[in-house]
Amino acid sequence: MSSGIPLRKRLLVRLMITSVLIALCSVAATAWLAVQTTTRAIQEEQGQVLADDTDILRQLSGYAATHPSWAGVQDTVRRLSAATGRRIALTTADRTPIADSAKSRTALPPGAAATVDPLHTDTYSEPGAQLSGVDPRAVGPYRLTPLERARLGKLATLRQKCAARNGVDTTITWTPSGRPVLSDENGILPNSTVPDVCADGQLNTLTHTEETAVARLTSLAGACLRRKDLSLYEKGFISLEFSSLAPQPQFALGRKSPGGHPTAMEAKGNECLAEARREQLDPDVAPVAELFLGTGDSALPHFDMSNANKAKIVGVTGLVLALTVAVTALVATRLVRPLRALTQAAQQPLEQHARVPVTTRDETGILALAFNELTERRERMEAQRKAMVSDIAHELRTPLTNIRGWLEVTRDGIVDPDPELLASLHEEAVLLQRVIDDLQDLAAADAGTLALHREAVRADELLEQVVAAHRVGAEAAGIGLRTGTDGTSAPTGSGTAWIDADPVRMRQALGNLVANAIRHTPDGGTITLSARKEEDQVVLEVADTGSGISAEDLPSVFDRFWRAEKSRSRRTGGSGLGLSIVRQLVAAHGGTVAVASELGAGSVFTLRLPATDPPVDADELR
Repeated sequence: MSSGIPLRKRLLVRLMITSVLIALCSVAATAWLAVQTTTRAIQEEQGQVLADDTDILRQLSGYAATHPSWAGVQDTVRRLSAATGRRIALTTADRTPIADSAKSRTALPPGAAATVDPLHTDTYSEPGAQLSGVDPRAVGPYRLTPLERARLGKLATLRQKCAARNGVDTTITWTPSGRPVLSDENGILPNSTVPDVCADGQLNTLTHTEETAVARLTSLAGACLRRKDLSLYEKGFISLEFSSLAPQPQFALGRKSPGGHPTAMEAKGNECLAEARREQLDPDVAPVAELFLGTGDSALPHFDMSNANKAKIVGVTGLVLALTVAVTALVATRLVRPLRALTQAAQQPLEQHARVPVTTRDETGILALAFNELTERRERMEAQRKAMVSDIAHELRTPLTNIRGWLEVTRDGIVDPDPELLASLHEEAVLLQRVIDDLQDLAAADAGTLALHREAVRADELLEQVVAAHRVGAEAAGIGLRTGTDGTSAPTGSGTAWIDADPVRMRQALGNLVANAIRHTPDGGTITLSARKEEDQVVLEVADTGSGISAEDLPSVFDRFWRAEKSRSRRTGGSGLGLSIVRQLVAAHGGTVAVASELGAGSVFTLRLPATDPPVDADELR
């Protein structure tokens, strides 16, 4: 049925196209989202790794700046590893292990990530480190005592209050050495910014600890200058100045050269100052160490998806879902509309016989056509049912009326019950019994309860039995009745036709055809019964040279109570059920029956039944 539907109109193709469109949209959206999310995640991961690495280096450099050795750094390394998910290892310059966060001593990366040296640092994580190359947390001998801190803290609080009374808001910041300094939102306040009433000079005065450290630094720097160029120091072109306003004590080189521009003498002075400072701080900081970073104990690095990426995933997923629902709803609506029309038509009362408009050529349109054909068939069946009820009433009323009439006149004494009257009543009763038996056979066939006793039957013998049963009637009507079987003259062999059938029922079917042919064949005509085998079928034919059937009547031949006589005369003795019984019996055997006829030339009824193999003892049966 679907072979005539254009490919683009087929329901399956349309559903597949819809699914492909939805899949393409989903794949495209998923691919775009995956690229965007992965790119963003990689960027975030790289940024996070860089930030983690910088923080690891900052904290380990701070540990080295505040401890004279690495003895207790293992706990710090493990804490940083747990926080960042990285493997952290510290070794000496010759790769002697100092600390390692990995539980198993696996191989280290080929190169160190950084060198941890608070006296030669390149980190930008602490203010001032990039200026001097020394971690500002490395204060060594400049670290104030608790008493000095307490005293300076009180002085800083007093100066803060004084500045506030004069309209300057400040905060107290503590440097790594323990010295408090005042600062505002722009940074540390120089002395020139502090109101004069508050500048008592006490907060910036060096403590005993700082004076001792400055004296030691001056001595070390002087020794260096003398080694490099004794005349520079002795001539007073270079001197050291200490400032306590920075987060850590800063030492500036005094410029005494003419013009105020840096000279070769000042450069040598700066070199000696840096050398002296590192020499002074060296005993109080940890030794130089190599820092190695890895991916930790896990096989792969991981990252946590950001809220923005999560929101993007949810948004795109919702968009794809909405698009899918919209497309599916649109397609489903177009597909369901004719189905809904079919449902409404099917729910209409039987007497309305609703039709469904056919608007498409796809499977749904074919279903609508089939529904309309079913409706028309139902109308025809309803008409046939009504006609059959009328026909049954007619067929039963005529013999019953005759019997009743003769019985009434006999009862009233008008007619004597002579043998001729009784024979007439018997004839009417036999006709009535024949109609009832035919109806019973049709009812059993319709209900599927018709009993068949199958056996292997030779087609030629079956035809001979039918001819023998009707020969007398045919001769009385002046009609020649003969057989014309193919392949039956020889003994049992490949040419003999066998069928698996109930012989009684098949004789009944063929007998009905022969009786019908006798009624419609004039004197001098012939009726021929033949059988032949075609592949896996046996073809039985009943051909006559009778009056024939018109072309418009051929579709109704096998209808119940149909007669060729329009007057519905019972003169020929037919009940109008014989051919219907033939069709039901043949169908019960798994075969088909057809008719070909021409007015004035006769008719040919053809029965096609499944062929079967002959029984083993077929020769003995013959």
